[in-house]
Amino acid sequence: MSGSIVNIAGYRFVDIPDRDELRQPFRDICQKLNLKGTILIANEGINFFLSGTQESVDDYLAFIEEDARFHNIPLKISYSDYQPFRRMNVRLKNEIISIGLDHIKPADKTGEEITPTDFKKLLDDGEDILVLDTRNDYEIRIGTFQMATELNIKTFRDFPRAVDEMSDDLKDKPVVMFCTGGIRCEKASAVMMDAGFSNVKQLKGGVLGYFEEVGGDYWNGDCFVFDRRVALNAELKETEVVQCYACREPLLMEDQVTGDYVIAQSCPYCIENK
Repeated sequence: MSGSIVNIAGYRFVDIPDRDELRQPFRDICQKLNLKGTILIANEGINFFLSGTQESVDDYLAFIEEDARFHNIPLKISYSDYQPFRRMNVRLKNEIISIGLDHIKPADKTGEEITPTDFKKLLDDGEDILVLDTRNDYEIRIGTFQMATELNIKTFRDFPRAVDEMSDDLKDKPVVMFCTGGIRCEKASAVMMDAGFSNVKQLKGGVLGYFEEVGGDYWNGDCFVFDRRVALNAELKETEVVQCYACREPLLMEDQVTGDYVIAQSCPYCIENK
């Protein structure tokens, strides 16, 4: 462990009919504890990414544990030498991860979880499975599993369309889907089951959980994260990937050494998309 700042991420799909009443108490506790980051609260659940001192994080976790709906939320924990978030936001949302399908309710039914250890064993044994990356195309460009199938989606809201375009021949094939921390693939598993896929599993804890439990085997590159660190390696350390100030595309070192990359002004993707 290194770094004085503790970074935590957690989520849970659970019915929250009192969504609106929770906003101010969460604002108050985060202000009191000087935490930075984002908390999303929707009727379908809660999702948070927060950073602060160990004491502040511990006090926040004690606060949410007072609500039985938030007991023992699995956490992704990493450490940094600086605060990766610029401000604190508590937002009320229609969905904690937007997909635009009201009938998809992960609190009621999702695919089974598979642990990183069991997933790695499937890969070690060469099992015939479909490893499905549910993340956006710019995240996949930074890194993904060697054998992963990509859907070439710009945002998660494109996922249902991409599933509809998949071959019916795949519907009985074992599927293991993954995302950064687990929230997208949990909701995505419900979408796939609704579309008729019969054997759908989600990687418990996502890529970051895989790194923490088994390391970087079968992974190529880094893992994009949605804060100022931009990307983490299999040791959960910040890497040399940066984000373009203008268009927000993540940039590998090979992108940063081109003439099109001007810090705080432009990058190759800005030029390409003009």
